[in-house]
Amino acid sequence: MSTGVVILIVVVALIVLVLVAWMATRARHQRLDSRRHEAREIRREAEVHDARADRVTAEAEERAARARREEAEAREQAASADEHRREAEIRHARADDVDPDAPREEEQRPRAGH
Repeated sequence: MSTGVVILIVVVALIVLVLVAWMATRARHQRLDSRRHEAREIRREAEVHDARADRVTAEAEERAARARREEAEAREQAASADEHRREAEIRHARADDVDPDAPREEEQRPRAGH
């Protein structure tokens, strides 16, 4: 083989090696870009799930606060009803003390609710 042919073969081989290296680098960059895109999509989905979780948590906390408020109101109403009941009993007893026709303790009539 002549020197020119050998030089041509070496030059072509170097060009092929450079092309292969360039294509491999380009393919690697494309894979990395694809993975970056996939990571962005996964993060976006995670943010949507975080937002939904925050909303559900806020709704649950709101329901719990409403339940606590309603329970407190129910306790207040029950205490108020007990107070009214005691006041009614006191007034019944006072009326019985004042009424000369009211039955006395030995004849005491049962009260409603007892």
